[in-house]
Amino acid sequence: MAGRGHGGHGHGPMSTERAKDFKGTMKKLMAYLGNYKIAIAFVMIFAIGSTIFNIVGPKILGKATTEIFNGLVGKISGGAGIDFTAIGKILTMLLGLYLLSAAFSFIQGYIMTGISQKLTYRMRKEISEKINRMPMNYFDKMTHGEVLSRITNDVDTLSMSLNQSVTQLITSVTMLIGVLVMMLSISPMMTLVTLLILPLSVGLISAIVKRSQKYFKSQQEYLGHVNGQVEEVYGGHNIVKAFNKEEDVIRTFERDNEILYQSAWKSQFLSGMMMPIMQFVGNLGYVAVVIMGGYLAMKQSIEVGDIQSFIQYVRNFTQPIQQVAQVANMLQSTAAASERVFEFLEEEEEDQTVENPVHINGLKGSVEFDHVHFGYNPEHIIINDFSAKIKPGQKIAIVGPTGAGKTTMVKLLMRFWDVQQGQMQISGEDVRRVNTSNLRDLESYVTQETYLFHDSIANNIAVGKPGADRDEIMEAAKKASIHDFIMTLPKGYDTQVGELGDTLSGGERQRIGIARAFLHDAPLMLLDEPTSNLDSLNEGMILKSLKESWDEKTVVLVSHRKSTMNLADIVYTMDHGRLS
Repeated sequence: MAGRGHGGHGHGPMSTERAKDFKGTMKKLMAYLGNYKIAIAFVMIFAIGSTIFNIVGPKILGKATTEIFNGLVGKISGGAGIDFTAIGKILTMLLGLYLLSAAFSFIQGYIMTGISQKLTYRMRKEISEKINRMPMNYFDKMTHGEVLSRITNDVDTLSMSLNQSVTQLITSVTMLIGVLVMMLSISPMMTLVTLLILPLSVGLISAIVKRSQKYFKSQQEYLGHVNGQVEEVYGGHNIVKAFNKEEDVIRTFERDNEILYQSAWKSQFLSGMMMPIMQFVGNLGYVAVVIMGGYLAMKQSIEVGDIQSFIQYVRNFTQPIQQVAQVANMLQSTAAASERVFEFLEEEEEDQTVENPVHINGLKGSVEFDHVHFGYNPEHIIINDFSAKIKPGQKIAIVGPTGAGKTTMVKLLMRFWDVQQGQMQISGEDVRRVNTSNLRDLESYVTQETYLFHDSIANNIAVGKPGADRDEIMEAAKKASIHDFIMTLPKGYDTQVGELGDTLSGGERQRIGIARAFLHDAPLMLLDEPTSNLDSLNEGMILKSLKESWDEKTVVLVSHRKSTMNLADIVYTMDHGRLS
């Protein structure tokens, strides 16, 4: 029971898969960040300021070193010795610069964190709103884990990588340019020696990054497989145990987990090599600088303190090069995560509103299936030239073998999907000319499997009529033969149903679903196996309530139970999408 294509629920390692269209995605992201351009400008100002103050520090410290060195030499020569007043002034200036640098760094970090969190909030809000506007066929081709991965992993990756990459890129580039200028001001010759080390450093890092990319991509892919499998097995653990599938599940998990382990090990190992290599290259630079600096000091071309300052600048010069490489990697993560989020946000939405819509206040006319053709896959039609007419207040039942298209007909009436050919009409109007919200106000829908939210029983029933008072909820529960059971619970209607209603039986969940339909009180009732999980006693009570409450309602009933069929005025038999 492998969970192919599922994303994880938790926070995995940062994705480093490459975006298909890096340039285009980054343009979209920049446009998305347009609302925060003033804040980003301040981030840049404070980040650059913080970096500049840090850059100037080593040169000032070098002056203190020179002052101490000259003082010691003077002392030996019989002079006045070390001028501690001058050194104190230099160090006070240095302390002030570092304090300013820290303050600027704090301010830019504060602003950037606010930007990234606002972006995260906005994206999750838009994704959540988008989900409610998506057509049902989207969720047929996409797994729940994949959609959840956009909200969790991808948005988190975008937030973290953006927060780090923006400031790190600004500081790294500023540091690189600033340090280079300071190095040139001290000694062009020593700077040239340092720069000769760069091609080696860049070449080694590029080779590592290029080699590690495929392992990072594999790591992220199989992290999704492993997380999806855990999610799947957890949700269906009773099935796994019932059919002795434990060994198969473990075998599949071990296979995917082994690939994940190998990919993660290789990617992390290669990434971990970057620091030692940079340290090695940096040490080569230090050796070259010391040799050249000693030579120039002997020639009195530079001062001793300048050598100390230059060594610090060499350290500061190699560090931003490494950071730029990391930023390049993070930008790939940012682009890949952004691309997946934008792909989802740009998906075609359900046509919820139409131009010049027809508004239907009630079922004044018939419900009609007019030569309906439909298939979830256009190449595989399952409803084939279906025609039927239901008069106002009429009760019809649809029976037939599994896969005949019975449930699909109900979902087409709800306009979860649109027909490929033909029409579905209410009151003589094509449902595609009616705003979706208006259409669904006319319909009460009971599904085969009732979905319950992690909330109270009262709130789950109130889904049928938001804002309903407790008396209305209780009346609906009584009609659904669930009121007496609810009152036996410690908190009554305020009892929490648990995740997916797992504290209730299938029959209890179904009766709550029926209570929703009663509460919705729409003129058209669509009942898909409404009593399939009920015993004969509760079924009889509910059927009695249905019969009493639907006198003036039009009813489409799908069921295999003969007792339920007896309520219908007309029974249609479907086979292969046609009336037989």
